[in-house]
Amino acid sequence: MGRTVQQLAILGIVLVLVSATACSQKRKPLVPLMLDSEVKSQATVFTEQGTQAYQAKQFEEAKRYFEQAVAAAPQSGPAHYNYALALNALGDSEVARQHFLEAADLSPGDKTIWDSPALSPYGSPETKNRTKSRPYGTTRPNFGAPRF
Repeated sequence: MGRTVQQLAILGIVLVLVSATACSQKRKPLVPLMLDSEVKSQATVFTEQGTQAYQAKQFEEAKRYFEQAVAAAPQSGPAHYNYALALNALGDSEVARQHFLEAADLSPGDKTIWDSPALSPYGSPETKNRTKSRPYGTTRPNFGAPRF
């Protein structure tokens, strides 16, 4: 019986340490992403300038640079992601949502984009066609409604 109590005590200590470690981990800050190497150099320059502005909390300037990067590299998931970060920082959440989802579509399997805390408030890219006003698509469920 004494051994069982000792094992439970050790298990309790381990659980406390694990939970304390998990709770103490800080959420990673949202940072702009670098573009892929095959993207046009002009888009890369805009991204670097936008990143500097974003890190300096000059979000309007960052938005302009990232918007130019998207125009120069419209098929770049990271370019759309960066633009969405700036839009989100400025409070333009609906347009940010569109670009976060576009970034995810253009970058399938990119864990940085798909697991980003910036994307999570806008839902999973798999459910991007659902709207807030009609979360179940174009028809409403008829729970308990009589059928004619």
